[in-house]
Amino acid sequence: MSLFLLKLILAPIIIGSASLAGRKWGASVSGWLVGLPLTSGPVVFFLALSHDRAFVFESIQGVLSGLFSIVSFALAYAWSAKKFNWVISFFISIIIFTTLSIFLQNITTPFFQIFISNVITILLAIWLMPKYEPVTSTAVPGKWDIPSRILIGASFIIFITAIAPYIGARLTGLLTMIPLYVSILTIFAHRHDGSAAAINVLRGLTYGLFAFASFYLTLGLLILDSSLALAFFSAIFAALSTHGITLLILNQVNKKTNQTSA
Repeated sequence: MSLFLLKLILAPIIIGSASLAGRKWGASVSGWLVGLPLTSGPVVFFLALSHDRAFVFESIQGVLSGLFSIVSFALAYAWSAKKFNWVISFFISIIIFTTLSIFLQNITTPFFQIFISNVITILLAIWLMPKYEPVTSTAVPGKWDIPSRILIGASFIIFITAIAPYIGARLTGLLTMIPLYVSILTIFAHRHDGSAAAINVLRGLTYGLFAFASFYLTLGLLILDSSLALAFFSAIFAALSTHGITLLILNQVNKKTNQTSA
């Protein structure tokens, strides 16, 4: 099976499954799901199939650096949404994301230092995020909603892996953090269910980012000296274990808030 064909098969499966699960369990869970490395994970995997391990490790460092940009995007959109519509909120947040990503392109940080900084940043983001508000979704997704997400996501994965040899490992890692899915989910929630729903998506995202960080910590530790299968299966196990724990915490926080509101 060719690498290109593998991309075409795996990307829609990953993206479609996450979108359906998020639709079933609500805004916070939807955001929590996209905290998983649904785009960057496949990109790094395909890079590992076609590049040397040093290139992949540098890409992983770029991805972890990009987490700071995602957190800044989430906080900027959440607070903007309390005052503005989705167009202005998205414009403000994507400008901040882009500016920080450009700055990070020239910053080199040791691997463990990036990870520790990631964890501190996620905790800070949870603390700074606007308060959770219960929302009853009234939006009815169109029939092209999930197919369009799959098309955009699969195209992005193919595009990034194709240009990786020309833009370098670090920039490749940073670009995989472009907030495709979180933007789609957040804007859809904002347009149809208001700012509180959009904020709930972003709040869920911040909890989900712990799994993202644990995935790349594990992958970064194993990618240079272990088999590809061991490195990725271990990283997936670490991410899913962490994700399960954060879902329990997120549900408990939301439940307590609902009880207080009542």
